[in-house]
Amino acid sequence: MDLRVWLRGLGLEQYAAAFRENEIDDTVLPSLTAEDLKDLGVRLVGHRRKLLDAIAALRAGAGSPTPRPDAPLATDNATKDTAERRQVTVLFSDLVGSTALSTRMDPEDLRKLISAYQKCVTDTVRRFDGFVAKYMGDGVLVYFGYPEAHEDDAERAVRSGLQLVAEVAKLKTHPPLQTRVGIATGLVVVGDLVGSGDAQERGIVGETPNLAARLQGLAEPDMVVIADTTRRLLGNLFELQNLGRQMLKGIPDTVQVWAALRPAAVAGRFEAFHDGEVSPFVGREEESELLLRRWSKAKTGEGQAVLLSGEAGLGKSRLTAMLLQQIRDEPHARVRCFCSPQRTDSALYPTIGQMERAAGFKHDDTAGEKLDKLDVLLARTATSPHDRALLAELLSLPNDGRYPTLASDPQQRRKKT
Repeated sequence: MDLRVWLRGLGLEQYAAAFRENEIDDTVLPSLTAEDLKDLGVRLVGHRRKLLDAIAALRAGAGSPTPRPDAPLATDNATKDTAERRQVTVLFSDLVGSTALSTRMDPEDLRKLISAYQKCVTDTVRRFDGFVAKYMGDGVLVYFGYPEAHEDDAERAVRSGLQLVAEVAKLKTHPPLQTRVGIATGLVVVGDLVGSGDAQERGIVGETPNLAARLQGLAEPDMVVIADTTRRLLGNLFELQNLGRQMLKGIPDTVQVWAALRPAAVAGRFEAFHDGEVSPFVGREEESELLLRRWSKAKTGEGQAVLLSGEAGLGKSRLTAMLLQQIRDEPHARVRCFCSPQRTDSALYPTIGQMERAAGFKHDDTAGEKLDKLDVLLARTATSPHDRALLAELLSLPNDGRYPTLASDPQQRRKKT
């Protein structure tokens, strides 16, 4: 029996070398267990399930281990033409302690728990335009950059990972759930239809999915671990912990890995990616002169508004940075607000972010400390105690008694805010 041909028929030819190196032949194959497959490097639950089902069929004599020579492969030529070479960021999320849970929970209860976990992960990553490629038992494989690419897919993946860790922790389950997340970025070939019927899926070929799965295994509970290929695309948008170079099973060289802790308190994306240093400004004389003319009119009391619009990467942020550099010695006040495509359900998100930066909130501040900083900020304004209560609520801060009680009607509070 040719094990390579047998594995190819299952769409799992990538494990042929591991089978050969461990001297797995047709006499050993029928006795392999799930633990044996893990030792062989079959990390993905879906792949182990396929192999175990095929091995069970062998033991039962229900199928030939070797496909007919003329049997078609899982994809035809028309399907192959749909595959694309892409840079994709892959996120792999896995439920912590699922094996232990399976030994002490009723299967029906376990199924409901895993379903709740998978729904939570799916809902979270889709808010960041992640593509759920596959459910693998208690794991979820997600692509960022396929089928739709964005300029910030790596950032979306990391924000999604941090968010889903928080959302899974909020699930009202017994026992409480935790997750591990691994994220990697790289070139892949993606889009081939693999399998048939209900098992058909969009396959992905390349090292990146395997690396993401390995990084997930390296993570502690409720940790997001990213590869250096992903980190290089993030600038200073996140606070990261250097985990050093790690040897990962199935990866020939050591890999530099990082733990993503939280979004960084940077002023904006431009600063996050340029770290105080920018290249010399070339061109855009007409636009820069227009901005300076508008500034001159504003100084005389004639209010001005300028809209800069254009595709990503054309230099809008660089142009505004140039203006600020030229007027740095002139009296002026600057208020900066930032929108986000992931916050379209929060109309006041730009205002919330601007106020948090103005007040100097830090991630480890207590609610009381944030309220104290808000009071210091608002002391320079004419806001009333009732206004301060509204703003505290807008910033999701509890009223500890220092502000008047707000009206119970949500619509009225919303209108006043």
